[in-house]
Amino acid sequence: MTQEEKRMLMLRAVTVREDILKSTHRAGSGHPGGSLSAVEYLVYLYEKELHVDPKCPRMEDRDRFVLSKGHAAPVLYAVLARRGFFPPEDLLTLRRFGSHLQGHPNLDDTPGVDMSTGSLGQGVSAAVGMALGAKKKGSGARVHVLLGDGEIEEGQVWEAAAFAAHHRLGNLCFAVDVNGLQLDGATCAIEDMEPLDAKLDAFGCAVIHADGHDFGEIARAFSAFHEELPTGKPTAVLLHTVKGKGVSFMEGNAAWHGKAPNDKELAAALAELSAAREKIEEA
Repeated sequence: MTQEEKRMLMLRAVTVREDILKSTHRAGSGHPGGSLSAVEYLVYLYEKELHVDPKCPRMEDRDRFVLSKGHAAPVLYAVLARRGFFPPEDLLTLRRFGSHLQGHPNLDDTPGVDMSTGSLGQGVSAAVGMALGAKKKGSGARVHVLLGDGEIEEGQVWEAAAFAAHHRLGNLCFAVDVNGLQLDGATCAIEDMEPLDAKLDAFGCAVIHADGHDFGEIARAFSAFHEELPTGKPTAVLLHTVKGKGVSFMEGNAAWHGKAPNDKELAAALAELSAAREKIEEA
């Protein structure tokens, strides 16, 4: 990746963060914290990794993405809009009656959404089915899925991982947003799932650690996934992130799991992001 490519991705990440804040503010509800932590991963995924076409969102041989932590829909919608699947203006209709951008992704309503999600733990099972179907068809399609580190407390996640390894679904890439927080507090206090890497390895996955806010490390993680494709091993990327990343008063604060910013908070957050954009542009 060139420095210019990285700079453009960083600028896109700032825009997506602004979109998340504006859309949840307008809606008066939503989940900004876990959306902000997943920005770099999703920006890189849709800009550099996925074989998709916004003009033909249902093309048969496309790669698939499943947002298993479906409450983080604001980040998915923002990335899809900026990728050209629908107008960015639609983002301000988040959670409104009649909008195609509901609180959780709906594949029937939203261009670019491959799976309706929201019940935690279930999205990953759908992703496994997609990967198995692609393998049986002899398709080169790859399947990516993003889970939360609170979500992986669900037993269904581990059943899916074991199934993927048994069926040698090397075309499947699990990513876990390891931000250390969930709805009620720290994941380690609610149900400590560490050591995640050892557990995923034991379930048959090739495990990669990456700074989830560093585009270079995310690129390295996907390169490792490509190397694992011929082995038949599913890949698990542990993205070490900060909940609420990019907004100082939201960072590392579980209270922002499911709370929209008010007028004053939005203004303060957007000012921080504007400063971040200027810094990137001047570098």
